[in-house]
Amino acid sequence: MLQSEKAYLAAFVYSLIIGFSFMFTKLALAIASPMDTLAHRFTISFLIASIPFLAKKAQLNMNYKDLIAILPLAILYPTLFFTFQAFGLVYISSSEAGIIQAVIPLFTVFLAGHFLNEYPTTQQKISILLSVMGVIYIFFMKSSGLEVANLQGALLILLSALSAACYNVLARNLTKRYALYKLTYIMTMIGFITFNIIAIIQHNIDHTLSYFFAPFGNQEFLLSIFYLGILSSLGTSFLSNYALSKLEASKMSVFSNLATLITIIAGVLVLHEKLQYFHLIGGSLILIGVIGTNYFNTKKVVNQ
Repeated sequence: MLQSEKAYLAAFVYSLIIGFSFMFTKLALAIASPMDTLAHRFTISFLIASIPFLAKKAQLNMNYKDLIAILPLAILYPTLFFTFQAFGLVYISSSEAGIIQAVIPLFTVFLAGHFLNEYPTTQQKISILLSVMGVIYIFFMKSSGLEVANLQGALLILLSALSAACYNVLARNLTKRYALYKLTYIMTMIGFITFNIIAIIQHNIDHTLSYFFAPFGNQEFLLSIFYLGILSSLGTSFLSNYALSKLEASKMSVFSNLATLITIIAGVLVLHEKLQYFHLIGGSLILIGVIGTNYFNTKKVVNQ
């Protein structure tokens, strides 16, 4: 299998995992708070990622300068991306959040052109817009008209989308400088430290620290948190880092919209939700957009 084919496979599997993660997140949030869920999922991620190092099968071999170079990437994803997303959903609906996060490819295209000199062709611009329109159309039809979003929640989700776009661009260079597994490990470690500190501080303030590990007594939470921790956090970080080491940032970004389509398919197959005509129309637009963006070549402009 060619490297480009492996990259597209990684991007597709990334979308598949993210698409099903909504269902498991919903199950976990029924048992634990958003911040506790984030803390526990990244604890699982960090423990699994640490196994090769604890077994002395791998060595980190990174100095202080390397950690400083990787830190901005880890702050963008997972820290800022998931934090803005979790708190933004407190103020606005998931439908509204889904529409706002559909702008990730648009942000990515702008940033990639400015920082990486990767400029999309006209065909790619049209394809990206089709993908975004497909997501917006599905959520609009699903909600039968959107309520006016709370400004604070909308801003937080917009910042989450911007964090993802910045990650797509920054990871393009870092994935070429550092081993993918080590890069993913540092990102996971930062998420583990950040979310656990915030969650513990919250419990200390509320005098509920004794309830921090209580959700682990629930079987549904255990299943959900292992999926979110191993696949949705650790797995997607590695897959996206690998894909971005081979694909242009704009090509990778549209797979976030493909994840929306997979979420709908998961709802139909697993939760037995009804498949509507607008799912087919919006899904077709998303697929055409994803295929078009990756079929046409990005223009690489070299500054003289």
